[in-house]
Amino acid sequence: MSLRLGDTAPNFKAKTTEGEIDFYEWLGDSWGVLYSHPADFTPVCTTELGRTAALKEEFAKRNCKVIALSVDPLADHMKWLGDIEETQNVKMNFPIIADEDRKVAMAYDMIHPNATEKFTVRSVFVIDHNKKVRLTLTYPPSTGRNFHEILRVIDSLQLTDNYSVATPVDWEQGQDVVISPSITNEEADKKFPKGYKEIKPYLRMTPQPNK
Repeated sequence: MSLRLGDTAPNFKAKTTEGEIDFYEWLGDSWGVLYSHPADFTPVCTTELGRTAALKEEFAKRNCKVIALSVDPLADHMKWLGDIEETQNVKMNFPIIADEDRKVAMAYDMIHPNATEKFTVRSVFVIDHNKKVRLTLTYPPSTGRNFHEILRVIDSLQLTDNYSVATPVDWEQGQDVVISPSITNEEADKKFPKGYKEIKPYLRMTPQPNK
């Protein structure tokens, strides 16, 4: 059964390029991004892992850890790290899970038989500090992910968790947000001292509250 938004992310123990981990212990109080790639020594995956390493500080700003996975053995992972660092001009700085028995892949429904029976597709899970699944994305093996979008969604989730707002189409950090329809105008006057613009009774825009 596939995981749905709001489900508790399954815990697991696994071997990684940075040693054995217990997923919950490794996450601690952080948010997490868990993503799978189809196979080691493949071109698209090489670029994705390099991009993740380059974005280490951006994820850290959001109190978020990243961990990758494939069903290839740990020895292959370790050999591949050098290729990633050489071709992507980065230092690898996050763990890659060696899921040879596919236990993690099965728990997170990362293998889609109609796409490929042998390997994981490009699954993405954003998990919050309460171990709840907050975002799922599934890309085909042929399409590399947009990590800017993953960061954008984390920004939106963390903002909307703390304020009575939602983020509109194509929203980016610092742009106006939407006031929740459940908030009355009287409440909005108090909650949003920067003011707001009422376009329709259900569509009210206000500057991002935490900026």
